[in-house]
Amino acid sequence: MNDTLEFNEIYQEVKGSWNDGRLRFSKQTVVYKNSKTGKVDSIPVAELTQAQWRRVCLGHGIKLYTSTGNIYKYDGFKDTDLEKISEYFKANYKVELVEKDMCVKGWNWGTAKFNGPLLSFEVNESPAFEIPLASVSQCATGKNEVTVEFHQNDDTEVSLMEVRFYVPPTTGDEGSDPVEAFAQNILTKADVIQATGDAVCIFRELQCLTPRGRYDIRIYPTFLHLHGKTFDYKIPYTTVLRLFLLPHKDQRQMFFVISLDPPIKQGQTRYHFLILLFSKEEDVNLTLNMNEDEVERRFEGKLHKNMSGSLYEMVSRVMKALVNRKITVPGNFQGHSGAQCITCSYKASSGLLYPLERGFIYVHKPPVHLRFEEIACVNFARGTTTTRSFDFEIKTKQGNQYTFSSIEREEYGKLFDFVNAKKLSIKNRGFKEGMKGNDNMYSDSDDDQHDAYLERMKEEGKIREEGNDSDDSEGESDESFNPGEEDDEIAEEYDSKASASESSADDGDSDGDRKKKPAKKAKFVKERKPRKKEKKVKDSSAPKRPMSAYMLWLNASRDRIKSENPGISITEISKKAGEMWKQLTKEKKEEWEAKAEVAKKEYDRVMREYKESGGGSSGSSKKERKKKGGKNEEKRKRKSGGGREKEKERAIGNDSFKSREFISSEESSSESDKGKGRKRKGSDDEEEVVSTPPSSEESGSD
Repeated sequence: MNDTLEFNEIYQEVKGSWNDGRLRFSKQTVVYKNSKTGKVDSIPVAELTQAQWRRVCLGHGIKLYTSTGNIYKYDGFKDTDLEKISEYFKANYKVELVEKDMCVKGWNWGTAKFNGPLLSFEVNESPAFEIPLASVSQCATGKNEVTVEFHQNDDTEVSLMEVRFYVPPTTGDEGSDPVEAFAQNILTKADVIQATGDAVCIFRELQCLTPRGRYDIRIYPTFLHLHGKTFDYKIPYTTVLRLFLLPHKDQRQMFFVISLDPPIKQGQTRYHFLILLFSKEEDVNLTLNMNEDEVERRFEGKLHKNMSGSLYEMVSRVMKALVNRKITVPGNFQGHSGAQCITCSYKASSGLLYPLERGFIYVHKPPVHLRFEEIACVNFARGTTTTRSFDFEIKTKQGNQYTFSSIEREEYGKLFDFVNAKKLSIKNRGFKEGMKGNDNMYSDSDDDQHDAYLERMKEEGKIREEGNDSDDSEGESDESFNPGEEDDEIAEEYDSKASASESSADDGDSDGDRKKKPAKKAKFVKERKPRKKEKKVKDSSAPKRPMSAYMLWLNASRDRIKSENPGISITEISKKAGEMWKQLTKEKKEEWEAKAEVAKKEYDRVMREYKESGGGSSGSSKKERKKKGGKNEEKRKRKSGGGREKEKERAIGNDSFKSREFISSEESSSESDKGKGRKRKGSDDEEEVVSTPPSSEESGSD
């Protein structure tokens, strides 16, 4: 027991993550074994110079300093371990375990101290946090600010990406810049690519679309250095995945695209692609900063010491030789305009989609590269706003969907042939092949497109017709229904001078007057009343319909949402509830769906009992409503139906049915009664006897 001390579940910090393992103190070494990776770290006892005991987030921890400048931190000890570890260190290591307090005030103003490989931020001479400089990947300076970026750790779900330090200006020593001095202290110990030696070549003021700006590109043997006015990027060649050289649609410019993984970052923004834009007319004479023998030995004829040509050719040749990757160019695809790309829009920006031999690439905002092997299917969809264009949808095997919209319809045939030749799964193949066989069908499809307004008007017309048929107790035959004539008659009947024109003029004059009547008067007739009246009728004694699973869950969760979000409005509650419902697990949703199913079965049972007891038989009430509706309709038709029937008789050609001797003193009202009598001859005998003399009836029936 005195020879070794062992502790389980001890954590070691590596690149911002805590790794579980076992720690053993022996007389010769301090050994830590990572439980996940099995890696073993061994520290010789002779190298130990200092040891600290600290209160940390996972309990208590030990910080060990070595003579080689390395620092090791282990957390997860208990408070009771302090005494035996301290005694063991004194007896075997001749090192005193010193207790060190950490500052937990939460202040962000303090003193930065560089202690070997660590940057310690102290408040009132107590360390608040420490940064291992070996984890720093980039250090950028501003006016009074230093930004420290860290290497990404793929094993952690959440990683600290950067820390910014404000360095106040000093007035005492004007010879040195405190910001630059602070950055240099970090860079001396940081794992940052250092621009040592001379660059192979330099390209000045190149236009960069992503990240946007003009940058000087310095080509080094192992990395690419982008130097701009605000930001610097050092890109190792090992992070370059692919190179693309793409001609612009205007045939005057070229895109040079560099795919990166991991991406370069600017604040919270990640750039997976570096996109440069060149003019084809821009030439350059390039001289490599190497002797001819070294160029020949290193690049084996791919590059020469002195080269000249277009700027985009020089950049692409140098990058290809240094990165040692092929440059991808568009394949055999040629669009309707002769270009090797298609103009389209992705999200909110317009750009160019390039069909390649093994995938698609879209430039430039945001750039998208999709390989054929990761595409599940594609879909050709009609444009949402006009049939002059269509949408091209790509769905990946991971479930992501990319929609490239506003593609000119002339590009359809070329793109369809390309996708078909690459044997990609087309979601709507049958429909589109039929359209592809007849280009005119797609070109003239403005007439065949779905017109929502027209469909709604048709539905309303059907509802009106059904409402009129159901409310008229006598009914009207389908053969006598003429929408065009009916509109004109309604306009005439509800015109203020309609009665006078009919009673005081002959048939020819009334025809002329009818043409002069404004058609917009027809809007005064409320043809939708029967439909609205029928909708409003509701059986108050009927059982209430059951709620859905979502509504049951919402009623149970509304108070909790209000308590968790004080001051939230009603609309925000609905929005929040919708988001929470989407995030519910399948098991939770099935639980509420089961409750909704139980409520539905209960509703069916109660409704069945309700109908058996006579409550559901609404036939008598419907008949009463029909009678009431029929009476109201009768009153309305006494005002408007006469002129309507008179116009129908004229259309048949019988112009002699109207005689002045049968015109009563009420003129238009008696005329309406006459029309009613003829129309309802078989169903309303009493009204026919009162309003229609026998001679008029006979003349109308001939």
